[in-house]
Amino acid sequence: MSLAKTAIPIAILFTFLYLLYELFFLPKQKKLYHKPPSPPGPRPVPLIGNLHILGSLPHRTLQSLAKTYGSIMSLKLGQVPAVVISSSEAAQLIFKTNDIVFATRPKTQAYDYLSYGFKGTAFAEYGPYWRHVKKLCTVQLLSAPKVDMFAPLRWKELCLVVKWLQNASVTRQIVDLSEVLHNLTEDIVFKMTFGPNTNKDNAFNYKDLVQEGMLLAGAFNLADYLPWLRPFDLQGLKRRLKKCREATDELLEKIIKEREEAPKTTEVNCQSFIDILLSLMHQPIGLHDEQEVVVDRTMVKAVIIDMFAAALEASAVVIEWALAELIKNPRVMKKLQDEIESIVGMKRMVEEIDLLKLGYLDAIVKETLRLHPAGSLIPREAREDIIIDGYYIEKKTMVLVNTWGLGRDPKLWSDNAESFYPERFVDNDVDVRGHHFQLIPFGSGRRRCPGMRMGVTIIKLVVAQLVHCFDWELPYGIKPEELDMTEKFGLTIPRAKHLLAIPTCRLYA
Repeated sequence: MSLAKTAIPIAILFTFLYLLYELFFLPKQKKLYHKPPSPPGPRPVPLIGNLHILGSLPHRTLQSLAKTYGSIMSLKLGQVPAVVISSSEAAQLIFKTNDIVFATRPKTQAYDYLSYGFKGTAFAEYGPYWRHVKKLCTVQLLSAPKVDMFAPLRWKELCLVVKWLQNASVTRQIVDLSEVLHNLTEDIVFKMTFGPNTNKDNAFNYKDLVQEGMLLAGAFNLADYLPWLRPFDLQGLKRRLKKCREATDELLEKIIKEREEAPKTTEVNCQSFIDILLSLMHQPIGLHDEQEVVVDRTMVKAVIIDMFAAALEASAVVIEWALAELIKNPRVMKKLQDEIESIVGMKRMVEEIDLLKLGYLDAIVKETLRLHPAGSLIPREAREDIIIDGYYIEKKTMVLVNTWGLGRDPKLWSDNAESFYPERFVDNDVDVRGHHFQLIPFGSGRRRCPGMRMGVTIIKLVVAQLVHCFDWELPYGIKPEELDMTEKFGLTIPRAKHLLAIPTCRLYA
């Protein structure tokens, strides 16, 4: 009898628990059971996932894997789930249809250190703070009037390089174009950032620090993919990042103090990026978490680092590739020279106002960006769970859009996708502003590169000038078709070997 009395409450309890299960837990299990599949991909191995298959040129490896697994492919990079996008249709789903979901970027140890805890525009978490800082940059630093304001500075620096090359042409000197172009873009960007009269020692030191920072940011860091290794700093990258950040901060602080103590100019056209930012210091630019976002020293430093690094590396790499392709393809070089000569003549150098009239130059720049985008893999991160083209992508998944692979997809660019053929962009409305998803070298959507206009202006001006003023010949009897065009992987995709060439002067202006 006692057993029967005990059994009744137990039965009631189990009945109640079963009802709870049916009402609350079973629907969730069914939902999980019926959720769409994850994208297909190669099988990961324990601990390292798929890291071992990426190789030294991950953009090429991922393009090859996409032929097997499809344009939306899943990988496991250590402990980080990742999805690789390899078609224009899939890229449009990421950058346009679901842009708000993929509007943030994955956080890396390098950018945590180098951008003062993600206080710049490039890797700040999507939200009110990022929107305010982006608006600050696009309106105050990178608008069309601000870009045009620096035209005399760009002209002056480019004239110095042309003069040096004219002297080199007299003795048929072999010129390291890679070094020349990097030094030129460094000088242009540094003087736009800090002003033309900034101490030369500061300029030299800052360029070295930026190069070290770019190298560290582009290095493969195990700690980003295997977080449990972070305390050990096996690669020594954390120590180098910390040292680079401290040295950069010390130098930036020195430059800021110099600019603060310098006589204030009333000439708007004489202001550098840092002058503009310092003039906004302590001013509120919006609200974040119901608190005012104020321009402070940390924000100024983070923005300066973003502006300098992005403009410097992207411009130099693309210009170098453009000249390499032109030297390798004499037909295209001659056609561009003929266009410039017909519009500019042979009595003066190319000016920025001429660039709008040079349609074939525009096609050459687009073709260079198609084959050689400065950044081959555009990183995003899913802010929430989402279904894309029937595949389930979990929150916090890293999404990599393979812009290098898109530019060489024969489905988009026909059978000659690997060839340098600028004519494909003549009388073609495809642009590089992120509206056409087969060509997105500067990204697209909310996180598109805000410095695109400045970068394209520098690229076009330098390419046009060096092609108009000089003929170029490869040294050591190397034929144009024999020019080595291999690349190396990093934060950008530069040439593996320096571009060496002999200039012959066409224009003495």
